[in-house]
Amino acid sequence: MDRITRVWVYLAETPLLWLALTVGVFWVAQQIYRNARGFALLNPVLVSIIVLVALLMLTDTPYHDYFDGAQFIHFLLGPATVALAVPLAGQAAELRRAWLPIAAALSAGSLTAIVSAMAVGWAVGLTPETLLSMLPKSVTTPIAMGVADEVGGLPSLTAVLVILTGITGAVIGIPLLRVLGLRDPLAKGFAMGVAAHGIGTARAFEHSERAGAFSGLGMGLNGALTAVLVPLLVWLLGF
Repeated sequence: MDRITRVWVYLAETPLLWLALTVGVFWVAQQIYRNARGFALLNPVLVSIIVLVALLMLTDTPYHDYFDGAQFIHFLLGPATVALAVPLAGQAAELRRAWLPIAAALSAGSLTAIVSAMAVGWAVGLTPETLLSMLPKSVTTPIAMGVADEVGGLPSLTAVLVILTGITGAVIGIPLLRVLGLRDPLAKGFAMGVAAHGIGTARAFEHSERAGAFSGLGMGLNGALTAVLVPLLVWLLGF
């Protein structure tokens, strides 16, 4: 046991330790997910988070130390988000034909996400600061944190809520849409992007490239619209 402890202390000083562990844990989680034939509760993002949090707690490693090692993955989030435009470019003709239902779905989805968060917060008696942190939960983390900070919420709490929202959407989104009778990949993908941002988009790409392309569109448009609607709603309600 003492030898294992010494080895861990040595490895913990290596900058790429947590990067390697993150990639390795996610790869294993993906294999488990595929072998389980896409069982929703074994979503690789959810499994990876649970395993990595457990490792951080067992090794008493501060999050700051983890982020220092794994920040290259954080850096890649930007290029990965921009790259979502590539599959969408192949759907340009269909996008032009469906712009009206897309606009209607975006407006309904964005408003529902914001208003439902506010209604739940009021119903359970959350403090104004916590309530404001919930409002942008359905958009990608950088936008959500910026919006929360602008309206007086807690960006760190918002980040946690965004991740929980994305994981929940990735786990139940596609099965729920099937139960509701939605078969069109465009509708499925766009709904996943609006409701569950990047994590939902990754799940949509597993369904089909077409669904993933429109999920990326939904994620981007919802981020832009939420950044306008949340401050406007907060101002109108006098927070």
